[in-house]
Amino acid sequence: MNSALMLRTSLFLAAAAFLFSPKASLAQDPAPPAQAPPAGSTNQQGPAPATPIRLTLQDALDLARKNSTQYQAALTSAGLAREDRTQARDALLPSVAYNNSAIYTQGAGATQARNTGFPVVFIANNAVHEYISQANIHEAIDVASVAAWRRASAAAAVARAQAEIASRGLVVTVVQGFYNVAAAQHKLETAKRGSDEGDRFLKITQELEHGGEVAHSDVIKAELQMQDRRRQLQEAQLTLLNARLDFSVLIFPDFNDNFEAVDDLHAAVPLPTLAEVQQQAARDNPNIRAALAAVQEANHDVLGARAGYLPSLALDYFYGIDALHFAVNTAVGNQKFSNLGSSVVGSLNIPVWNWGATQSRVKQAELRRAQAKRELSFAQRTLLAEMRSLYAEAETALNEQEGLRRSAELAEDSLRLTTLRYTKGEATVLEVVDAQTTYALANAGYQDGAVRYRVALANLQTLTGVLTTP
Repeated sequence: MNSALMLRTSLFLAAAAFLFSPKASLAQDPAPPAQAPPAGSTNQQGPAPATPIRLTLQDALDLARKNSTQYQAALTSAGLAREDRTQARDALLPSVAYNNSAIYTQGAGATQARNTGFPVVFIANNAVHEYISQANIHEAIDVASVAAWRRASAAAAVARAQAEIASRGLVVTVVQGFYNVAAAQHKLETAKRGSDEGDRFLKITQELEHGGEVAHSDVIKAELQMQDRRRQLQEAQLTLLNARLDFSVLIFPDFNDNFEAVDDLHAAVPLPTLAEVQQQAARDNPNIRAALAAVQEANHDVLGARAGYLPSLALDYFYGIDALHFAVNTAVGNQKFSNLGSSVVGSLNIPVWNWGATQSRVKQAELRRAQAKRELSFAQRTLLAEMRSLYAEAETALNEQEGLRRSAELAEDSLRLTTLRYTKGEATVLEVVDAQTTYALANAGYQDGAVRYRVALANLQTLTGVLTTP
């Protein structure tokens, strides 16, 4: 009896549990609208990261030219100077205007017309109603306008050369940023290896201490070295992050650090000969072009100032209809007269006296021309000095690259052998620590030397206009 009662009770509890369970409720009630899972759900898979943009140096240069504010400002200045030249040229050409006018005035009364003999009140008018419709071709001819056009042309040449200077300077900035990212990545890999080596060496010293082969001081020294290597790893991570952020701001129109730079830091790049550099710099250096154009601009400025002593000629050609309408209360009655024809009006303006203002402008222009000539001479001397200095810098960096690479290889091999000797009791802990430090410094020097050579080549490009790439 008790067993049957217990069986019925168990069945009742099972049925109640099923009816009030969440699954049963879901089966009986209509399905609610789907809801997004909570943000902290462990089953939620985040959006897959976008594929990183793979950038070569040329890709980075193209992006930087589109998005660099300073470079675009230089291009804008060149465009404004070009439009100034167009406006100065157009000022020398005839201008065409078409005038339509109607003049209405009060007519004279019959008594006033008999007494004065004029049908209008104001004698400046030709008639009571006058209609004018005529075309006007106007041209001014003077030396100042010609000089202004030539000066604007020289100023446009200066702006073009300055835009080229900005473009070449941008190349240096991009090259430096591009290879700083690559060097920081290499340094981070070295720091990771150094950190792993520090952990491994600490484990070795602890095992040797447990075997009674080394003193506890070796373990302390190894642990200090391990902590130092971990700090260097964190600093390398921060350096890489900052290098990527700086480079991203330089080349992208919006914030985007999802990119990877093609690593050709240690690719072989030839150095042109000094004769080639000198030939290219003499032919296509924007600093010299800008200085020469500035001297030409100053020469035309002097001519334009001296033109203030000379007369100017203006010509106007009129063609159209001049209609007069007389409406007076006289015996003559209403009369109309119209004329279709053309006329030419010329005027000659001869300066006589302006209290020395023209002479002052001439002196100003001559002072600016003298300064422009001095700046041209300085630009030529600077080009010669920079050519030798930058070429020597690139040559030195190239010659040091092989030595730096070999030093990094030797330092890595020395660290391996010194650690092996220490495990056999043939080296001290200080020798291992010194080998680790030497390896880190040698590898960092190798990366910095490669960046130095690439930047030196980019600086040579500012003189020659030719960027040497792999």
